[in-house]
Amino acid sequence: MHALEAEVRRCQRCRLARTRTHAVPGEGDYRAVVMFVGEGPGYEEDRQGRPFVGRSGQFLTETLARLGIRREEVYITNVVKCRPPENRDPQPDELEACADYLERQVALINPRIIVTLGRFSMRRWFPNGTITKIHGQVRNIGRGRVAMAMFHPAAALRNPRWREAFEKDMQKLPPLIERARKANAAARRGEALPAGVPHPGDPDYEPAGQAGHPAEMPTENDESASATSAQ
Repeated sequence: MHALEAEVRRCQRCRLARTRTHAVPGEGDYRAVVMFVGEGPGYEEDRQGRPFVGRSGQFLTETLARLGIRREEVYITNVVKCRPPENRDPQPDELEACADYLERQVALINPRIIVTLGRFSMRRWFPNGTITKIHGQVRNIGRGRVAMAMFHPAAALRNPRWREAFEKDMQKLPPLIERARKANAAARRGEALPAGVPHPGDPDYEPAGQAGHPAEMPTENDESASATSAQ
């Protein structure tokens, strides 16, 4: 992972390398059960070279803490590793330039749970969904993993209804983490899973939750002003 992070910091694959201060590979536990995937660095992230350290990053960290989850226990990254100018949306070729980095991060960390934050990271695992309709859903994505789509913390800070949905969806994480840890422990011991502990990789794994109340949610995109502006 250290070699991959160094490669990201030297990256010149797209135009974003010309305007960035620092590339932001990601940070956290390399053995994390949970990986959070956001959009891209904002001002503070570009300045510090770390993901989610601005206002919305503080909100994410505080929300995790209220659930008994330390930031150091998870891994946090973005679909693009350099800040788009003026916090605009990442362009298709920029997303493509970084796609290999994200795939390699997932392969190296091998998380049981991937939480997408915002519509651009959501599209990687929920290509046909809209965030207002599928937030909070947990889906089997193969290889013993599940993915859950969530509003970006910046969007949650802008809109009270989205904040309520974000905090409600986050409450699904602790039981998912507990199940994943039990599954990992059982696998290491070569044992069958304890009764009542579903394995996230099983074909019949049941979603832990459904997508809130889409009829009550606004229909525009969650990041109409770009969530990267306040990570």
